[in-house]
Formats: sequence, C-alpha cells, structure tokens
Amino acid sequence: MSEAFTSAARPGVWAMLTARRGRGKLHWTDVFSYVYLGLGVLLMFGPVIWLALSSFKTPAGLVEFPPTLLPLGQISVPVEGYDDPLLLFTVTTEDGETRELAQIRRIGILRQMVDPAAPDERIDVPIEAAEPIREFDMAWENYTDPLQRFDFTRYLWNSVVVTVVATAITLLINSMAAYGLAIYDFKGRNGIMLLVIGTLMIPITVILVPVYLVVTQMGLVNSLWAVILPGAATPTGVFLLRQYMLTIPRDLIEAARMDKASEWAIYWKVVMPLAMPALAVLAIFSVMWRWNDFLWPLIVLNRSEVYTLQVGLNAFQGELNVQWHYILAMTVVTLIPVVVVFAFLQRFITTGIAASGMK
Repeated sequence: MSEAFTSAARPGVWAMLTARRGRGKLHWTDVFSYVYLGLGVLLMFGPVIWLALSSFKTPAGLVEFPPTLLPLGQISVPVEGYDDPLLLFTVTTEDGETRELAQIRRIGILRQMVDPAAPDERIDVPIEAAEPIREFDMAWENYTDPLQRFDFTRYLWNSVVVTVVATAITLLINSMAAYGLAIYDFKGRNGIMLLVIGTLMIPITVILVPVYLVVTQMGLVNSLWAVILPGAATPTGVFLLRQYMLTIPRDLIEAARMDKASEWAIYWKVVMPLAMPALAVLAIFSVMWRWNDFLWPLIVLNRSEVYTLQVGLNAFQGELNVQWHYILAMTVVTLIPVVVVFAFLQRFITTGIAASGMK
C-alpha cells in the first residue's frame, strides 16, 4: 500500500490536508490543488470576514485610506487642564527625535499639540509629521445602538415571524401540490406541470401591481400577513418536490392503500418522511428568500413597527448621510439565521444525495 493511499485513508482534516501524490514528496499537482483550493476559500470567505471585521469599526475607521483589516481605534489620554481625553500621536521632529504628543486641535495644516507629561507647553506640528497611535478596538456600539435605540429588536422579531411562518406554509402548500402532481395519474398532469414551470418566466415586476391590489382589497397592507401570504406557493418548490417524489417507489404507496391508509396518512406518514431531503433544500431556499426579501416588504409595509430587517436597514441610508457602521453591523446580524439554518439542515441534504446515489 502506497504512502499516499495510507495518508488519505487516515481520518481527520489534517490527514486530508497533508496527503501527497508522490512518495512523501510534494508533487506539482499538490501545489496546484492547494493554491486552487486556497484561492477558492479566500474568494468565498474573504468578503464575509471583511464584513464581520468592518462591522466593528468606527465611522472614521471605515472611510480611512488605506483601509485596515482589523478594527483599530486611536488611543486617547487624559491631560491635566482638559476636560476630555486627547488623541495621542507619534510625532517626528526635525532633528529625527520621536515623541508622543496629544492633539488639542487642528488648525489648517498644523496640529496644535501638547506633551501629556508637560501640558503647559503647546507645540505646533505639521500634519504629515504626526502619526496616530492606534490599538485593536472593537466598536460594540455598532450592534448595541441599533438594537436599543432604533428598535431593531422589533425588526428582527418581525423577520423571524415572517420567515418561520412563510417557510412552514410554503413547505405545506408546495408539498401538497407536488404530491398531487407526482402520485396521482390523471389527464393533463404534465400540462399543469408545464404551466407551473412557465410561471417562472414571468418577471416579478409584472405581478407587483395586481398582487398589491389584491392585498389592499383584503385589508392586509401594513401587516406581516401581506408579506407572508403572496409568495406562499412557489413554482420552484413545486417542481423540486415533485421531481423528488417521482423517485419514491410506487409499491410503497400501493402497499399503504392496501392497508386501508387514507390519502392524508399516505401523504403525511409515507411520502413526507421520504421527501425530507428535498424539503430541507426547499426550506433553505425559502428561508433565504424570505429573510432577504426587500422589494415587496418595502411596498406593503409603511409603518415602522411592522418593518422587517431589510426594510429597517434602509432607514440608515439617507440622502446626505449613510451610517455604514450600523448597516454593516446589522448586515452581520441578518446573516446569522441563514448560516444557522444551513448548518442545521445540511446533513439532510448530504443524506439525500447519498441516498439518491445508492438507488
């Protein structure tokens, strides 16, 4: 047995990362594979890491150039004779000496500074001769302020309610429609399926006005039901579940009918458990659709108490000022539920792929 096979057979991530094609030597294909995979990981997770780290930066830290990866804050020190702490700088004098001075104020191209140890003497320093002294500092107020002062907790709760209820309704309606189109044999079944798939070609902008008129007539404007109900049945979900249910052996259905099981019992106790991998995939899609939906909630929700997270994020963007530190922080908050749902349901997806490969 070769060394490469032995290394690959060992369990663990480290064994996988240290596997070699050659006999203990690094082959050129190994280098290419590691570089290719590393570049893929960087492209996938680099923006997310940058987003997470930038969400802890101050407004000044977000606009500085060149940008920094880590959130850094300038050190301030208390100085005798001044009520507020003063920002600390490293100043290089004309004779090459380096000193740590605190800035009192900035006047044109000069900084009026003072030595914290001798605050009586004021020193004028050119801007380019002073470098700010910074340290790792996480601005937790980017998260606490929106959740406490701007009622973002209510927006978060509204998004959770919309996502959970809408996903549950979507799974129920789509699975029932897919059950009828997959299990029953009737004339025109394929035509109905083509009609369902054909609705995917209709742009969302075409149906916005009719759907809004229907919602208005039902009196659902400015309620969460206006966001939940219109997209309850999705052609993508019907197609996905129907295709998966077609792979279920018909002998199981016929055996359940011979045992006097009702159609509802067959649907709920036989088909639904077998279609769990497809339901998990549809649940992930539904959570992403509902959680990230912005256009439709913006149209039907006009009161701030029923805003979802995405509409609430839009409130931080004004005509003259954009509060990027709040937007980045709350964007991280909006990513957490999707990541949690995917991490929880991915095992069903992998199980479904393995099961379908064994058939």
